[in-house]
Amino acid sequence: MVYPASCTEKPELNIPNLISIFRIIVTPLFLIYLMDHAFTKALVVFVIAGISDAVDGFIARVCHRKTTLGAHLDPMADKLLLSTAFITLAIMKFIPAWLAVLVISRDVLIVLGFAIFYICQFRFEPKPTIISKVTTHIQFYTIIYVLLTNYSLSVKFLSIYLFWICGVATIASGLHYIYLGFNILNRGVKQNKI
Repeated sequence: MVYPASCTEKPELNIPNLISIFRIIVTPLFLIYLMDHAFTKALVVFVIAGISDAVDGFIARVCHRKTTLGAHLDPMADKLLLSTAFITLAIMKFIPAWLAVLVISRDVLIVLGFAIFYICQFRFEPKPTIISKVTTHIQFYTIIYVLLTNYSLSVKFLSIYLFWICGVATIASGLHYIYLGFNILNRGVKQNKI
């Protein structure tokens, strides 16, 4: 989530940030493979992007390379990749439309929250909560599962359960962000009154 913080450091294009940029760059390639029904290639690109997400986070923590730019760039790359996957696969009828709507709505909600903080002149840095991290992992695994079972349009036995788990986690994460966002706004209002 976002917490009031100092954002005075200069943007730095270190290795973790370059890996996040790489994830943004490969998203169109992933989309092209999906639209061409080259599901194996799409799966490979998606898995590589997922692994790169873990790698940039690991490097940032272990090598003390966390930056404000990276704090914004990393979730942005994740949301771009996942939104592209969910929208495209919903259009292709591989996942239910309601699930794609939930995922996109949560991301829009988060972006709107950032916009509100910016308008209210809050200094902040994004910090994913545990529930947010779990939700992102579930969403990644959902896409991987769908890509692995793409050769049949019939709903697999586990698909519906995975879709519901993903949907519930997405809703829970969105509500948690709303709760934290209101707390931050309330603290900011109280500070301004003092």
